[in-house]
Amino acid sequence: MQRTLFFAVAAVALVVAAVLFVVLRPKPASGALDAARGARFAIGNPEAKVVVVDFSNYLCGHCRDHAGEVFPLIKRDYIDTGKIRYVFRDFPFTGQENVIRAGEAAACAADHNLYVEYHEALFRGQLQWAGLGGEALDRYFADLGGQIGIAPATMLDCLRSGQKRAGVLADQRLALDLGLTGTPSFFVNGEKFTGQRPYQSWREILDRALAQAGTANP
Repeated sequence: MQRTLFFAVAAVALVVAAVLFVVLRPKPASGALDAARGARFAIGNPEAKVVVVDFSNYLCGHCRDHAGEVFPLIKRDYIDTGKIRYVFRDFPFTGQENVIRAGEAAACAADHNLYVEYHEALFRGQLQWAGLGGEALDRYFADLGGQIGIAPATMLDCLRSGQKRAGVLADQRLALDLGLTGTPSFFVNGEKFTGQRPYQSWREILDRALAQAGTANP
């Protein structure tokens, strides 16, 4: 009887300990996390002293506006000139399987060095694929790849392999660990900025960051 009671008490203790571990374990402190950690897609000077990390959602209207109207100017003036490094990250919201799939498709395009082109194409076609799912969604993404020079069959094979999903979900977890609740969200050398802003505001942010980093920006 005592032996049975001992094992019963021990089992309960293990369950309680496991629950306490999950509840009380230290949570990641957003200030201690590097938003660029493990980034899969980045453009610009790898040695740049200013790094911008862009968390976007492919069905976010403000993200679309940033990608189509503001990002090209940032690219022209700061990325192509070697002043900054620009990192792209996915932030699908809970239940957005089509956004996860869009992130997978962009990752497939990256295998052909066409990530940025596909990233922009996804935003341009946002309203066309927003209501699609399953095979119809995959075929749309494959056709979109064909428009920028990737064979649709190749895109379909990549999507069906499922090999890109883990990377999208890793970005999502990092966004949540960083405390992000919406898109677009950005980090500029660790400083967080949320929401869409005009290019002039971006110029001020980037010029200030460059000055603080000791980089001349004539």
